[in-house]
Amino acid sequence: MDFARSDSTDLALKILVAGGFGVGKTTLVGAVSEIRPLRTEEQLTSASAGIDDLSHVSGKTTTTVAMDFGRITLDEDLILYLFGTPGQDRFWFMWDDLVRGAIGAVVLVDTRRLADCFPAVDFFEHRRIPFVVAVNHFDGTRTFHPDEVSRALDLDGDTPVVLCDARERGSGKTVLITLVEHAGKVHAARVLAETGA
Repeated sequence: MDFARSDSTDLALKILVAGGFGVGKTTLVGAVSEIRPLRTEEQLTSASAGIDDLSHVSGKTTTTVAMDFGRITLDEDLILYLFGTPGQDRFWFMWDDLVRGAIGAVVLVDTRRLADCFPAVDFFEHRRIPFVVAVNHFDGTRTFHPDEVSRALDLDGDTPVVLCDARERGSGKTVLITLVEHAGKVHAARVLAETGA
């Protein structure tokens, strides 16, 4: 787990926010960020017709083409730097660079398009990067219990699944706290395993 000290008292942690196209990554970063988030959104054009599935996000007019960036201070000495990944597979080549130094990730999920999150889950599982699954609630959609989502995604039993509303700061903050706690436990378990304690 990589940690960075921004000064003598602050601990700065890098977190990725990943998931499929239109799942709410930019919304989550914007809702929790205490600074004006950096966004690299471009207008959807006819070039994406037939490539980007807009069936459940018909009002979507922009897409992230590089990353979103935000910052949140969880307490007086813990700062999180958030990097939202692009959702379309044509931009996944950037994920290897974005993940460097990250303590973990949030995989944002839309249960109407559950298959869209499998590439992100696989990416973090194969790299042994701690992650949580955050089920974003969309108005008018059915709510599933976290255990149902965990089974549907065939997650390791230790991988947390939380329900959230990416538009709400408090909800997003809860997701981030869950991730930091989970990443800390995973890191501690790995240190114990390596030292044989």
